[in-house]
Amino acid sequence: MSMPFYVSPEQLMKDRADFARKGIARGRSVVAVQYADGILFVSENPSQALHKVSEIYDRIAFAAVGRYNEFENLRIAGVRLADMRGYAYDRRDVTGRGLANAYAQTLGTIFSSGGEKPYEVEIFVAEIGDAVEDDQLYRLTYDGQVADEHGYAVMGGAADVVGSYLAERYTGGLDLAAAVHLAVAALGHSANERGDAEDRVIPADDLEVAVLDRTRVQPRKFARLRPARLEQLLGERPPDEPTPSAQEAPKDEASMDEAAGGDAAADPEDGSSGEGSQAGSAEPEPPIAPPLS
Repeated sequence: MSMPFYVSPEQLMKDRADFARKGIARGRSVVAVQYADGILFVSENPSQALHKVSEIYDRIAFAAVGRYNEFENLRIAGVRLADMRGYAYDRRDVTGRGLANAYAQTLGTIFSSGGEKPYEVEIFVAEIGDAVEDDQLYRLTYDGQVADEHGYAVMGGAADVVGSYLAERYTGGLDLAAAVHLAVAALGHSANERGDAEDRVIPADDLEVAVLDRTRVQPRKFARLRPARLEQLLGERPPDEPTPSAQEAPKDEASMDEAAGGDAAADPEDGSSGEGSQAGSAEPEPPIAPPLS
């Protein structure tokens, strides 16, 4: 009878944590910034259908990075929990803190159980109040830990770079335009992985931006900012030019094609030399049969 392999609990938890962190690191960052009238969420997301930022309830929003199917399950569960609690009791009983605690219990249970893999997600749960001091922003990690954030928060693969950029430039009481400028610039700075002189300019069509705006007269304070509105807030920006390495590659390929007379290189497996392939349009002579003995 073979004995099963023994893995210490410390090593098991470390391996599960490393697995979850690697999956989250592959996701693009999400930035949350508190401004004068609410909370702003910005992420680079070219998809117009698969959202990383969504509404949970009247004053509560949800944002996530990582595996889409996993954080979408969490979002749907949060919407159902909020609807049931608001229907059974009162809409004022649905709070961001309560949803954050429920998410923390779910993520912590999945992470500590050995029967299934941990969720490769990090999420934001945000709620706005009647004043800036009443706003709440919670960050939840893959293992169920909850952090109460203030001012700004970042999650995703480039969280360290984006967080350092925001720490140097963030100030309280920003208006919406200034907050959008700051968040988009931080994401563009994180995309500059090659150390170029200029940060990348992310097109408005590739940005997913949403706000919890306390100035809205509707009970539902969540709203998405479309590309046309984003372009008004961002104003004139320099175009996103390709990097020098990306410009030189096609030029080199064109010069190689010109040197070869516009033909493709000879296949090394066809048994003919390169000169034979460039000889022209003359057809090869038919093979001559060997003399009969």
